[in-house]
Amino acid sequence: MILNTFFQLFYENVMETTWLELIAVLFGIMSVWFARQANLLVYPTGIVSTVIYVYICFNIQLYADMGINIFYTSMSIYGWYVWTRKDDQKRVRPIRWNTKQQQAIGIALIPVLYVVIFALIYVFKKDDSAYMESYIPYVDSFTTSVFLIGMWYMARKKIENWIYWIIGNIISIPLYFVKGLVFTSFQFSVFLVLAIMGLLSWIKLYNEGRAREQKFIDDLL
Repeated sequence: MILNTFFQLFYENVMETTWLELIAVLFGIMSVWFARQANLLVYPTGIVSTVIYVYICFNIQLYADMGINIFYTSMSIYGWYVWTRKDDQKRVRPIRWNTKQQQAIGIALIPVLYVVIFALIYVFKKDDSAYMESYIPYVDSFTTSVFLIGMWYMARKKIENWIYWIIGNIISIPLYFVKGLVFTSFQFSVFLVLAIMGLLSWIKLYNEGRAREQKFIDDLL
């Protein structure tokens, strides 16, 4: 019975999927793929996807996610700028782990962002008792908080950004499926796999970079 209900919901969601959502999903997956490779194309492809999702999320009343996609767009512009900046030796920003202080700040910001985001949702949706009494605004606010920190860390080329994406993706998969965006739910499933791959890839790139730096120092000595 449960399995039949699942496939029925899946079929209905597929039939209701728009070309706009498919385009957003495609560019979103491309963006994460480029991010895994630390490729600058992560940002232009991401901007296309997030701008489309601003429109989609507004229509399905996922206001926190609409807000996060507006933030993603602005952070993509910021990240694009940061990733192309070079130091005095003409080197682009390297991949790095957070310091203990940077990590503590990110963790501490999650509950702060959660309260702010939920408060904003309440202001705009307090008259919608069915929506406010559901679990959606609570989960939506939490995933938004996690993704905001993840996007900030990605723009700063911090390896921990992938950990935040993994957590948020795990929660977002069922959230979007229930809301009727089956391909977006599928997108977050792909994101989850790519985020795990991205974490491993960035750790490898970091270790390779550190090895080159050490070799450079050794050659000078």
